[in-house]
Amino acid sequence: MRRLFPVTDETAARAPDQGGEGAGEWSLAELAAAYAYPASGDGGPRTWLRANMVSTLDGAAQHDGRSQPISCAADMRVFGTLRALADVVLVGAETVRQEGYRPARARTEFAAAREAAGQGPAPAIAVVSGSLDLDFSLPLYTSPLVPTVVLTGTDAPADRVAAAGRAGARVIVAGEGRQVDPVRAVEALAGLGYVRQLTEGGPRLLGQLVAAGVLDELCLTLSPMLTAGDAQRIAGGPGVLVPRRFALASLLEEDGFLFGRYRRP
Repeated sequence: MRRLFPVTDETAARAPDQGGEGAGEWSLAELAAAYAYPASGDGGPRTWLRANMVSTLDGAAQHDGRSQPISCAADMRVFGTLRALADVVLVGAETVRQEGYRPARARTEFAAAREAAGQGPAPAIAVVSGSLDLDFSLPLYTSPLVPTVVLTGTDAPADRVAAAGRAGARVIVAGEGRQVDPVRAVEALAGLGYVRQLTEGGPRLLGQLVAAGVLDELCLTLSPMLTAGDAQRIAGGPGVLVPRRFALASLLEEDGFLFGRYRRP
């Protein structure tokens, strides 16, 4: 992997074949440093919501309904690192079903860093679902290291709320009717102490977060593939009146894949 932006003294002075920043596979510690969450003014963590998505050159966020076919080994290393840095992973119900979500696992490589940061052994998973049409018999709900959070609305079916509770999930009302309000969802998670937030979509949820103006950062992997077809973009749903401008924070490259970080100014 090599850094394309920002160009540092180390990047400019040492080429990849000289053992510099671009040489070989980055360690997990190097990736963690590159993707560290910002600190607040007093040095502690602040509430920060970042998204991690992958897209092909022609804008497809999935192939055959899943993101894995357009990913790569380096992308999965970044994926794992972002999870290891997060307090919570926010995900939509449809993505949970399509991608076969399981509980986040503890990784020994990050155990000491998480403990030093006051984090649990693994991030919690927070599922957004107004209807609670979820299979609460799955390990995601019955046997996570950290209890799974289910974000729903005031009119969620009472029997489904009860089923989620029996499975061990923590149900949080964060919207009216059968809708989840992105602003209330972010605030509710922060209220649980989950301030380093990561969303992995899917596109509908990411679109809602963008429209609500709560997304602070987008980590976007650009895959050097073309798929055509009618696959979803990384964000869908409601639009914004004026396109939101983000600033490029960093850009990495490996094997033709680009790994960009864009932050709200």
